Amino acid sequence: MGRTTRRTSRKRPKLARRAIAASAALILGGGGLVAVNVYANAEESPPPQARDGGLTATTISCPDVGNQLPEVPDDARADVDRELAALDSQITEAYTRFAEAGNPEDQEAVLDPLQEQRRPTIDAIRTAIDRSGRAPENLDSMVACTMRADDDGPPPGDTGQGQGQEPGQDEEPGQGQEPGEDQGQGQGQAGNGPEAGDFVDITSVRPNVQKPRNQRGASRGTFTTRCGTNKNGKFNPDNVIVAPGVSNGAHHMHDYVGNQETDAFSSDQELAKGRTSCRNQGDKSTYYWPVLRLQNGNDEDDAGADGGGRDKNVGEIQTPDQVTLTFAGSPVGKVTAMPRFLRIITGDAKAFTNGDANANASWSCTGFENRQLKDKYPICPEGSKVVRTFNFQSCWDGRNTDSANHRTHVAFADPRSGRCPRGFRAVPQLVQRIVYDVPPGPGFAVDSFPEQLHKPVTDHGDFINVFDQRLMRRVATCLNEGRRCS
Repeated sequence: MGRTTRRTSRKRPKLARRAIAASAALILGGGGLVAVNVYANAEESPPPQARDGGLTATTISCPDVGNQLPEVPDDARADVDRELAALDSQITEAYTRFAEAGNPEDQEAVLDPLQEQRRPTIDAIRTAIDRSGRAPENLDSMVACTMRADDDGPPPGDTGQGQGQEPGQDEEPGQGQEPGEDQGQGQGQAGNGPEAGDFVDITSVRPNVQKPRNQRGASRGTFTTRCGTNKNGKFNPDNVIVAPGVSNGAHHMHDYVGNQETDAFSSDQELAKGRTSCRNQGDKSTYYWPVLRLQNGNDEDDAGADGGGRDKNVGEIQTPDQVTLTFAGSPVGKVTAMPRFLRIITGDAKAFTNGDANANASWSCTGFENRQLKDKYPICPEGSKVVRTFNFQSCWDGRNTDSANHRTHVAFADPRSGRCPRGFRAVPQLVQRIVYDVPPGPGFAVDSFPEQLHKPVTDHGDFINVFDQRLMRRVATCLNEGRRCS
């Protein structure tokens, strides 16, 4: 396959607070979701919200085969990744037909054809693995998909708790409201989400951030790399970690800072030779995450493109006000330098249908960052800005730079003790903090796979370490010696 660069480039103007979305989606019963969005200038009175409280939005929920593949032989990886990407495309196409269907019978009718598509694709995954190893025995059970209502209870394994919140902890008024409850704000979301109930007033959330205490011998330093805010407008809907060699493998648009050569077809060698937006040219790492869009009724340049309007991601892409990339140490001891080309994904792009076991992004507002949300977008008070935070895994297995499901080669330290699991060693922890100046209220959303309904719990971040090895050793030394470096 020839090398192709998929990029949408432009500079985003500073948003004037001139228009916000003002009405909600019209939900059809029986499982279908059809949207009617009405937008108003700030000078106009918003129309009343249109929602029948007895009707619910529904989406397609399919088992995530990739999560069930902790081990895949190296010589089967390319074939398996390609087939996993095909499964994602099949769901996207089925969801498009489902969302456009005019009645419940037509919507239910997408499931059987989807199952028929999935079966040979999953069989191809099994065959590829069996050539060099043994595929998991439960793959046949992952063929069938179901319908899932937006206001259903959490999937199995989903605690329903916000990040940092202990089970059973009481919520402040306004936190965890059901979709459609009046929060005193206009909605104006995209046709496939999010809902008004996906937003919460940050002032109603109790402080919930807890960190392990530093112990004797902790690596207390920090290293900050400055890589800009993507003002040059490097976007594409690829995911070189999860779907290498597949155009539009993400089905949503990514923001990139750092390495400027990153797309679905980038090899490690090409990344090592690539240009970087980082001030320190020794850092050619790739940092990327789903774009945040203001859903104000204005079409973006990608309204007819893959990853944009074709995948039901609409609205103006927002350039962050700030992007802070900091590497932190371990509260219990020294850290080891990361291996070059280590890949880490934090969060789960399919957490709405998978459950929140791997969800990890946090949402908050400036001035309120001791209050973090995992499954809600924040409504920030006037003068406060929206903050997304990604705390990446900080424990490495000491051998692999990636794994078949892109998770098992790294791990999180214990949230109470700060210790890595047995067999893992502490490495510098990447903390990404992204700040946006958007109008107050629920008029924004992150890009997502279309069937994930733009839920905040699906937010995620991706990182490929392409630090010069000497510079990465310096990062570890800085952290271990308790210094602040950049």
